[in-house]
Amino acid sequence: MSDNQNPEQKARDSIDKKLTDSGWKVLKKNEVDWNTSRGIAVKEYSTEVGPADYVLFVNKRPVGIIEAKKDEEGHHLTVVEEQAGEYATSKLKYLNNDPLPFIYESTGKLTRYTDQRDPKPRSRQVFSFHRPETFAPYLKKEMSLRERLLSLPELKTEGLRDCQIMAIENLERSFKDNRPKALVQMATGSGKTYTAVTFIYRLLKYADAKKILFLVDTRNLGEQAEQEFMAYMPNDDNRKFTELYNVQRLRSNYISSDSQVCISTIQRLYSILKGEELDDEAETQNPAEKDWQKKEPLPVVYNASIPIEEFDFIVVDECHRSIYNLWQQVIDYFDAFLIGLTATPDKRTFGFFNENVVSEYGHEEAVADGVNVGYDVYTIETEITKNGSLIKAKEFVDRREKLTRRKRWEQLDEDYTYAGNKA
Repeated sequence: MSDNQNPEQKARDSIDKKLTDSGWKVLKKNEVDWNTSRGIAVKEYSTEVGPADYVLFVNKRPVGIIEAKKDEEGHHLTVVEEQAGEYATSKLKYLNNDPLPFIYESTGKLTRYTDQRDPKPRSRQVFSFHRPETFAPYLKKEMSLRERLLSLPELKTEGLRDCQIMAIENLERSFKDNRPKALVQMATGSGKTYTAVTFIYRLLKYADAKKILFLVDTRNLGEQAEQEFMAYMPNDDNRKFTELYNVQRLRSNYISSDSQVCISTIQRLYSILKGEELDDEAETQNPAEKDWQKKEPLPVVYNASIPIEEFDFIVVDECHRSIYNLWQQVIDYFDAFLIGLTATPDKRTFGFFNENVVSEYGHEEAVADGVNVGYDVYTIETEITKNGSLIKAKEFVDRREKLTRRKRWEQLDEDYTYAGNKA
């Protein structure tokens, strides 16, 4: 791309590349060859209200519009949604088409997407363009995912705790309101993972979700989640979850095309998107506690083997420690509903989930309900804590830096005496 190009052409070139990466064949209107690709993006295609920047065709059928805009500081793509909508509802030259359901506005750097089949169509930011093969099954279904979510049946509550019922019902109400993010806060020991498996089961069965990602930050948590799925028996079926749906825990960079639930560490998913192999040791440690060395993490780029529409929903376990900095770009890559699970959210967590907290169930409530056992705090006095002690020189001790809180091992040069806790 030449630096001498005007902003409009730079935006078009960037859009062309994103379309090509996503499996589209970009052609000018006077060189269309319908046999060249399943998905064709035709530039400057004529409509009854003027030429559209791009019209998307899948199997020769028009399905979408892209309105291209130059990348300008302070320019908001939402202001051109109406213009894109006019192209989508107009008749295309030589075709007696119905309104086109899939609408994009893009600068090449920023892209927004609207599915006009939704009950209340609303644009959302996406990492790139959806692939042509994605739209064919979309169009075969009578309703979009967001419309199917409106038809979720009433929850059968047998075998569920009150806190789990509250979390699931509020979460499903959030889906019906088309809220893109939701936070489930439940005390440790109150059954967060069981709650998650229950609503995942309902999304697969009643909303016809294609694939759901259960994201963890250590291998141990992934193994625990896998055991929960394997043991889960829904209260409206006598078969276990894994007899009804395929559950894959990622141990390599291969994602099975026939899995309905995919369990992965966020480290492994990052490596997959980067096209890199992952050292197994990287999955054993909570990444929030590890110094990843790179001050500027390598950005995620589009990966054709795992498109943005790979998952309909992403459930992030222990989300308070794994959704920031390096790892947020992994989540932002996918065009999916995002559900966070945590017992201990902080201000950043609430902000990240747009303060859409569908469940607040703390330890005190869990103890009051008899779900968890209470505890008392005791101070135990020992001879050393009372009178102090002496550490001989040449011993290694654990130090913590005041500003960074980073631990380090340091060898003493001389004897170190520390005082006791005498009053």
